Amino acid sequence: MVEIASEMVLRLADDASVQHVGDGAVVLLARSGQLYTCNGTTEAFLDKVDGARSLDQIVDLLSDEFEVDKHMLDQDMAALAAELVTEGILADPGA
Repeated sequence: MVEIASEMVLRLADDASVQHVGDGAVVLLARSGQLYTCNGTTEAFLDKVDGARSLDQIVDLLSDEFEVDKHMLDQDMAALAAELVTEGILADPGA
């Protein structure tokens, strides 16, 4: 799995689009046609991925939004980001 450092800037992959539906979201990867469903946490995370914010900045925003301790979110969001890179939803920060 990809290691995601807190200072890495994250962005959606070029062929990924996020659509909000009900209490979550779906992500479509246009190249493969794959469709992923997201829970509310992943949706909130993806809403903050803009190609300008680092993982650390995104975690700051999420900790304020959900009133959760930032330290508790750090590892979970790094793992989520790594999974999304592996699935091709986020662009590989090292690429």
